[in-house]
Amino acid sequence: MPQPNWQKPVKVAFGNLGTEVINGPSEALILLLDHWPDLRGPHFVRARSACRAALDGRRSPEDARQFFEQAVSEAQMHVN
Repeated sequence: MPQPNWQKPVKVAFGNLGTEVINGPSEALILLLDHWPDLRGPHFVRARSACRAALDGRRSPEDARQFFEQAVSEAQMHVN
């Protein structure tokens, strides 16, 4: 089954390590689970759940994107 992508990717900054472009809930979930900083606030939890739900077809990919962007802002990893 093809993985859903977002209409517009999200850029995430990792300080001196550069930036990463996240194209959809699958990539976002991998980042949230494997490469997220220690800060795991409420937006992180919502984004993780929304990405899983989007992959299962219970939420739209764009809903997951919105929650993921909030988690990125919460962790102060947003690229302007």
